[in-house]
Amino acid sequence: MSNLACRISKLYGAITLCSITLAMICSVFGGAPLAASPAQAARLFCVLVPHFKDEYWLSVGYGLEQEAARQNVELLLYESGGYNAHAEQVKLLDQCVARGVDAILIAAVSSDHPDLLQAVRRAAKDMPVFGLVNELHSDALSGQIGVDWEDMGFVIGRYLGGLHPKGTGPKTAVLISGPRAAGWTAPVEAGLRRGLTNSSVAITGVFSADTGLRRQLMSVQTALERHPDVDYLIGSAPAIEAVIGLLAANENQHVPKLLSTYTSHTILRSLMNGNVLAASFDDPTQQGVMAIRQAVSAERSARPVGPKVVLLTKESEDLQKISISPTDYFPALK
Repeated sequence: MSNLACRISKLYGAITLCSITLAMICSVFGGAPLAASPAQAARLFCVLVPHFKDEYWLSVGYGLEQEAARQNVELLLYESGGYNAHAEQVKLLDQCVARGVDAILIAAVSSDHPDLLQAVRRAAKDMPVFGLVNELHSDALSGQIGVDWEDMGFVIGRYLGGLHPKGTGPKTAVLISGPRAAGWTAPVEAGLRRGLTNSSVAITGVFSADTGLRRQLMSVQTALERHPDVDYLIGSAPAIEAVIGLLAANENQHVPKLLSTYTSHTILRSLMNGNVLAASFDDPTQQGVMAIRQAVSAERSARPVGPKVVLLTKESEDLQKISISPTDYFPALK
């Protein structure tokens, strides 16, 4: 045999011996160490929100999408069509179940509509369902991200109470909020009234409508017609946006001082320029982040968890640092 043939024979024998040894090791410890582990498949979550007609939900959507990308989660993001769209949200829930998603996150259009509660319970038999931002009175939920909306109203009432304590000159206010069926509207009003308990401010009217700009504008017009000399107008973010536009077009109209029960892009700008006196802030972007983290975690919570509610004014030290979605952001809807 030639020298070259000998070297090849010895090399082949060494490789064979090594392969046999490696096979023995694998048989002892199990598995195939040379095989590459496949990348973890992305989880698929369904997210249902009332609508994106309100800038607030853009910040929630931004938080959801940012954290989903970090957590290797694919989102199916749907608008339900507004706070009166119970049937559409039920339909979307059923579609999510049919898709076989890994979890459903629902910002409910109603806290206690029987058809919606039944659909949530039906979906929860097949996959975990999580409440998102809006209150939902269902014991079928695996968890819920959200703040106590009574606190959102309370911080506004307490602020006004500090400006006008009991015994000082009387002041009036009107409240323009979302539809009664929505889980956050009644708590906001209750918290506001509680915060005003020891003040000289009286709520002289409460108006409710879907939080799309057009509906809120109609409520604003009605409120100002019935209470033309009101001192304070307290409203949802779209209501305050509508007031600012309406008063800008009618320079001779009496201008009440404005406070918002939550914070959007328009409200944040209006706080900075002084058009809005104060606003409640519950960090909607962070709520989106927390919702994704809760859904991917094995931990479950029977009680809602969320950021701390704070009051923002023009004098707030961290006003410039408030995190909301970028101005050019819009979520990728399905």
